[in-house]
Amino acid sequence: PFTVSSLSLWSTGLSLVLFLPPFTVSSLSLARMPRSRPVSGAALCGRLRGLSVGQVGVCRARGEVMESVRKAAEMVIEECQHQFRNRRWNCSTTPRGVNVFGRVMSQGTREAAFVHALSSAAVAVAVTRGCSRGELERCGCDRKVRGVSPEGFQWSGCSDNLSYGVAFSQTFVDETERAKGMSAGRPLMNVHNNEAGRKAILHNMQVECKCHGVSGSCELRTCWKVMPPFRRVGAVLKERFDGATEVRLSRIGSRTALLPRDPQVKPPAARDLVYLAVSPDFCRLDPDNGIPGTAGRRCNGTSRLAPDGCELVCCGPGYRAGRAEVVQRCSCKFSWCCSVRCQQCKNTVMIHTCRE
Repeated sequence: PFTVSSLSLWSTGLSLVLFLPPFTVSSLSLARMPRSRPVSGAALCGRLRGLSVGQVGVCRARGEVMESVRKAAEMVIEECQHQFRNRRWNCSTTPRGVNVFGRVMSQGTREAAFVHALSSAAVAVAVTRGCSRGELERCGCDRKVRGVSPEGFQWSGCSDNLSYGVAFSQTFVDETERAKGMSAGRPLMNVHNNEAGRKAILHNMQVECKCHGVSGSCELRTCWKVMPPFRRVGAVLKERFDGATEVRLSRIGSRTALLPRDPQVKPPAARDLVYLAVSPDFCRLDPDNGIPGTAGRRCNGTSRLAPDGCELVCCGPGYRAGRAEVVQRCSCKFSWCCSVRCQQCKNTVMIHTCRE
């Protein structure tokens, strides 16, 4: 569907493969395309690796949306690397290959579940932003949100048209999985996680308001709905990653479904992430699978059991401590109006890195 393969759009020299085979990690290659000019749908559709036949059709029929898809690919890589910056797996990208995050994305792991969910959400967010900004011909603001709310304010303004963005994400991102048939484990896993990503937006929508009245009084308040910041979406999905459910393919009557591998665990909700395969430990360098290992990584030497603690990041007590000189802003003063001026100070700090 937007597959991680599709995410191979290059942006500023980074291989941002947005699509994981289903919004596939392969599709994330859209991020590899130059940012110097907007993406032309007609020119783009035949050049992307990893798109299914159905996705190519969507690309050609709705080419104006593909620039939003490219932006989504960039969002996925940036947000993934932020959320996992202190973990063993830190969303490192590989310069070659269909999957921007390496072959681990094709193994049904917890990491693949997160990237699928984040990719699906990113497409919905980027397309919805395009609607609200008037960049797409077929959509605009959500004008269905009207009238007076139970809280007494007037719905007005330009509410984010999330329904359009979600619908496009479902059509484009899920298409590859549905084309494979929904009786196998991976398509079921990927579509479930794609939907969990979109629900992370839907369940965190926000309301913004503006007051109207004499001298700033709030005699009348008009409000509109906006999407949560994508950083919030990433944080929600990171929590879902930590609590993801390992599942197995089971037959229930005439259909197949994903059920918890441990029968004592309750079935996952639609907002939960699910995975089929146990992840590698990500400790050692494995170029074939796009795993850089943790040698040389910075870690937190003062908190042993924190997610960024050296024992966890370095896979044991194998780390070294050393002093380094860093330049930091100091003696900052507010200057009227309106700037902050700081001096540059050199400080010696203790840093910890995983052994080679």
